[in-house]
Amino acid sequence: MVGKTVNKSVDRALFEITPEIQHFAGLCEKNNAIDKELYTKYEVKRGLRDLNGKGVLAGLTNISDVCAKKIVNGEEVPCAGNLYYRGYNIKDLVGGFLKEDHFGFEEIAYLILFGELPSSSELEMFHETLVERRTLPPNFVRDVIMKAPSGDMMNSLSREILNLYSYDDKADDTTISNVLRQCLNLISQFPMLMVYSYHAYNFRMGEDLYIYAPQPNLSTAENILMMLREDKKYTKLEARILDMALVLHMDHGGGNNSTFTTHVVTSSGTDTYSTISAAMASLKGPKHGGANIKVTQMFADMKEKISDWTDEDEVHQYLEDLLDKKAFDRKGLIYGMGHAIYSVSDPRAEIFKQFVEQLAKEKGREEEYALYAMVERMAPQVIGEKRKIYKGVNANVDFYSGLVYSMLDLPASLYTPIFAAARIVGWSAHRLEELKNVDKIIRPAYKPLSPYREYVKMEDR
Repeated sequence: MVGKTVNKSVDRALFEITPEIQHFAGLCEKNNAIDKELYTKYEVKRGLRDLNGKGVLAGLTNISDVCAKKIVNGEEVPCAGNLYYRGYNIKDLVGGFLKEDHFGFEEIAYLILFGELPSSSELEMFHETLVERRTLPPNFVRDVIMKAPSGDMMNSLSREILNLYSYDDKADDTTISNVLRQCLNLISQFPMLMVYSYHAYNFRMGEDLYIYAPQPNLSTAENILMMLREDKKYTKLEARILDMALVLHMDHGGGNNSTFTTHVVTSSGTDTYSTISAAMASLKGPKHGGANIKVTQMFADMKEKISDWTDEDEVHQYLEDLLDKKAFDRKGLIYGMGHAIYSVSDPRAEIFKQFVEQLAKEKGREEEYALYAMVERMAPQVIGEKRKIYKGVNANVDFYSGLVYSMLDLPASLYTPIFAAARIVGWSAHRLEELKNVDKIIRPAYKPLSPYREYVKMEDR
């Protein structure tokens, strides 16, 4: 009896928003509020960006470039977006390995990590290096992955990455060669961690458990699909599109939230496992890597609320309701629309879109694709009617990636981890770049607003 009483008390303290918490929350709301006009007065770049989306220059990088403007008559004007990996246009890279009919993940990972496109022999050596690292420490699946599995795969993965620290005798060695070793390990291990975490949680929910070892002759994308499915079967098209998705998500400049997190945490001198776990926490956010889940959830709600998917007036009204915080999660956002940098087009979304219609026809989901296309066309207009826009609004990569993953029959809980399985390559490259070039901890300034006060004795408060 005593034990049960204690448990109920602990449950209340840990998991309920009690009146005391409500009281303290009120103090947080009151004493943390800052007049938004002060940000303008002191020329603070909120989000480290100006009103046009131009970021504050915080570093230099050779790894990738996000281009959304061009110079015309001496002035910057928006243009169709382009993404470059080590100087190569992403459209050319994707077109190259698709035309040559081979998987791109390993080739483009080599480029991002080492700065040059590999020869066939260099690519073979790199592939073999990744293959030999597709393994986990003894009993890691049992002792870590199977213990307390979570329905949120990103949290599970972060915990597992931190646990790998305990198995590394040189965990705190931040020399380039050792950090590269750790990064290659994590790039190779990540698909296993991701898929095994998914199966472990399903097993906890009463489903059968199956853990397949990755196959040395398969690409990263093929191994993900093989390990994920009970029958190990997948089509060539499915593997090709997943491989392309991994390439598109591999890096996106040094300033995106999770990559900047990588730079910030690396600058403190901490270990690789802590750094990548911090990047994972950033990517999980619904405004960053978690946005593709939000897009699919938003469309699920839309399809339920709208009686006729082809009725533009109904769709228009739903989009207005989203912005007015009357629909879906009431956050006032149309997920998948808009980007911090791109104002005309997101090249990753353009590449995805080339395959979406083809997939939709093969999967018998043309009506759903037509709804997505309608929203993509109408959303910028609705946003422009409701809000002041400082730059253009367009569909970003998350708008179509969730739909693509859905048509590939990938579970929604793995949408963001798949993003991470690709972006870990970029994080690794940026960590190595930070270690090589910068020896100062990143510490921007914040202007204090609170006036100085004299201490007040308890009896006088």
